[in-house]
Amino acid sequence: MLDATTRSGGTATATPLAAASDLAVAVPAPAGLPARCARVLLSPWARFSLLVALLVAAATSVLLFEPQRLLAHGWPPQLSGAAAALVFALAYGLCTVAFVPRPLLNLAAGALFGSQLGLGAAVGGTVLGAGLAFGLGRLLGQDALRPLLRGRVLTAVDGQLSRHGFRSMLAVRLFPGVPFSAANYCAAVSRMGWLPFLLATALGSVPNTAAYVVAGARASTPTSPAFLIAMGCIALPALAGAVVAWRKRHHLRTR
Repeated sequence: MLDATTRSGGTATATPLAAASDLAVAVPAPAGLPARCARVLLSPWARFSLLVALLVAAATSVLLFEPQRLLAHGWPPQLSGAAAALVFALAYGLCTVAFVPRPLLNLAAGALFGSQLGLGAAVGGTVLGAGLAFGLGRLLGQDALRPLLRGRVLTAVDGQLSRHGFRSMLAVRLFPGVPFSAANYCAAVSRMGWLPFLLATALGSVPNTAAYVVAGARASTPTSPAFLIAMGCIALPALAGAVVAWRKRHHLRTR
């Protein structure tokens, strides 16, 4: 039987099989490149860039298709009743993710479906839109943005939302003037849970949403008591919110 090596002049020469094994060890496996690409694509800032791209695309689609035309042209006649309200709630949720103003959608809900069914569709769409934004922000934005939460104000806001999620979000939804989308994404970046966020959104959105829905439902009779009460419920909280915001701003300037 032959040895694995042949001796010539006192020097051992490797067999072709051993040399091939050494070469395989020396050359890096090509599978490393796909793994590195996957890590880059799944990195926090890559996911955040995807979130920004999705939101820009959604806002652009709204500008192109103009869903507010429903106010002028009405709902498709093929849909009516609860089925139409369900479709409207789905469209409502998608439109809020695309930054369509909720007051416009609430007025449309009242004008199309009346006070009761319109309120159900609007609140359902509000919760759906908030949940979609919260999920997108939590999945695609949280890991990239949480390291940027520095400074006393941002740290305090994050701590409040993370530790007292339900009551903090309930106050945000009840307080007029807080942008709906901004509240959704701020909550997503915090450590607030899904259930407190959705429950607080559903409960806190009812008063303001109801006022706009009733105003939309009674817009054809602007002198009716229901319409006047609804407009008062819209105007008074907005005025109170503006006064509070002005006083807070004045207080910060004088410090």
